[in-house]
Amino acid sequence: MPDDNQTRAMVVSQRRELTDSIIELTLSLPNGGPLPGFTPGAHVTVQTPAKAMRCYSLVNDGAAPTEYVLAIKREPKSRGGSQSIFDSATKGQILQVSDPENSFALVPAPKYLLIAGGIGITPIQAMAHHLAALGTPFRLIYCTTTGSDTAYLEEMRALRPAVTLHHDNADPEQLYDFWDHFEQPDASHVYCCGPAPMMEEIKALAGFWPEGQVHFEEFKPIEIVRADDTAFTVTLARSGRKIHVPADRSILEAMRDAGEKTVSSCESGVCGTCKCGLIDGDVEHRDSVLLDEERDTMIMTCVSRAASGDLVLDL
Repeated sequence: MPDDNQTRAMVVSQRRELTDSIIELTLSLPNGGPLPGFTPGAHVTVQTPAKAMRCYSLVNDGAAPTEYVLAIKREPKSRGGSQSIFDSATKGQILQVSDPENSFALVPAPKYLLIAGGIGITPIQAMAHHLAALGTPFRLIYCTTTGSDTAYLEEMRALRPAVTLHHDNADPEQLYDFWDHFEQPDASHVYCCGPAPMMEEIKALAGFWPEGQVHFEEFKPIEIVRADDTAFTVTLARSGRKIHVPADRSILEAMRDAGEKTVSSCESGVCGTCKCGLIDGDVEHRDSVLLDEERDTMIMTCVSRAASGDLVLDL
């Protein structure tokens, strides 16, 4: 059963290399058995070997699952969560995994346009297989740099002609031109997941489409630490303990490093799990959860930090 953080222990039953920098992990219960179901676009939160919490899209069929399948890219410049899974999560490893959630679910529509860039294929390919099984019309445009760094390449080729594979070879002149798909709004619902430049381009092209008809999955990590950040100290008011927060660590990470019990989920400032009371201090809020009226008395410890001086938290 899930623990207080709503996770359950799962074992890596299979690890498969999709590309040089992307792996696929199959997770199951240690003793087997059914798991909570999910719909295309769903994700789970995984506690990585580095003890960070990271969200990953589920790529398998969620109708009656006995396993969760994730695709994870190693990002050398990331905060280290996905990197620790890539480097350390071998067959037999036990990971804590949340129940599935879905903030990117398919809504009923007569047809769909699916757009994926790079590792953004993870929720999109689950949608494509689901729609193909239902016989629902869809098109999928999948953009990567080269064939060798394209996850699920053969699986996507098998869905042709509904799928268009495009490799730009890192040449700006070869980027895919999406204009023809957005010039005239139609009844399609659009689902897009990919790198920030692609997402921004689609948002701009679809600016005049009906509201609610174009959907985005933001998978890029939030800028938790910035180049001009400085160190500060947080005081945990209930114990009086003072914890040093280095310039390159979040409050949550510093507390975890110091052995304090922490509660978190997305660690991206979007879920609200790590919210706690702020007793004193000037905060630079970097979350997208707190209401304006909460910002003088609350803080999201996973992303926000002191704007100046130190902080006192109701912990």
